[in-house]
Amino acid sequence: MNQIEITASEEQKSERIDKFLASTENDWSRTQVQQWVKDGQVVVNGSAVKANYKIQPGDQVTVTVPEPEALDVLEEPMDLDIYYEDQDVLVVNKPRGMVVHPAPGHLTGTLVNGLMAHCTDLSGINGVMRPGIVHRIDKDTSGLLMVAKNDMAHESLVNQLVNKTVTRKYTAVVHGLISHDDGTIDAPIGRDKKDRQSMTVTRDGKSAVTHFHVLERFQDFTLVECQLETGRTHQIRVHMKYIGFPLAGDPKYGPRKTIDFNGQALHAGVLGFDHPRTGEYVEFEAPLPEDMAELIENLRKNG
Repeated sequence: MNQIEITASEEQKSERIDKFLASTENDWSRTQVQQWVKDGQVVVNGSAVKANYKIQPGDQVTVTVPEPEALDVLEEPMDLDIYYEDQDVLVVNKPRGMVVHPAPGHLTGTLVNGLMAHCTDLSGINGVMRPGIVHRIDKDTSGLLMVAKNDMAHESLVNQLVNKTVTRKYTAVVHGLISHDDGTIDAPIGRDKKDRQSMTVTRDGKSAVTHFHVLERFQDFTLVECQLETGRTHQIRVHMKYIGFPLAGDPKYGPRKTIDFNGQALHAGVLGFDHPRTGEYVEFEAPLPEDMAELIENLRKNG
């Protein structure tokens, strides 16, 4: 069993315990949390609680996460672009087109398959399909991911995500000309009730905050740097669409007639965090992949 401790903030006052835990960066579902509550694996200030418990500021919530089942995911040797690795963490630059972890119907060719062939010591906290995975980026988004090689590192990195101290900067090309140089999008994101495969800004969604800075303007597009404060599914794609500047090439959230690009023009270029063992802040930067650099150069030539 692994224990993860979370401290409730003032803004989370009166949230149900299941909603509170499902809104953390651990990527837990409410159904999963509700089962843990029922099994007595969720403790608040030292006492087990029921599913209808309302969070109070300063509550110390301890979640005992069950041990993962025996892993049955195929090891696949891959030429991984590893930026850093030690006994605790690994930072890898994921190419566009690669899925991060296996799922039913998609059990091979993922980053996890490659990681399992590269190293045997991955954290088991996130279950059998996602060993070592602390956070994700979409299949057609390229860029840097941190991977936990043991449970100590996993807990530290997750807590840093929860406390919003991890640096995550993305470069994106969006449709339209953004007139102001800087902005913050603070709009909750949840599952789209009309399309369960998509996310949308919705009143009952999870808190989501994205900061953006304009890097360059072209004729009909804008190059921006987006910095995540939270890490919701499809967050940048949903937020930029919400303010009227959807990502170029995005097949799900962009306009039907967009540029000819293999997926959304989005790259996770900067990743920084406190090292789980030493406490030292470390930061990594991955240059734009060739196809995205070429896209930007073509937009620059066209004005």
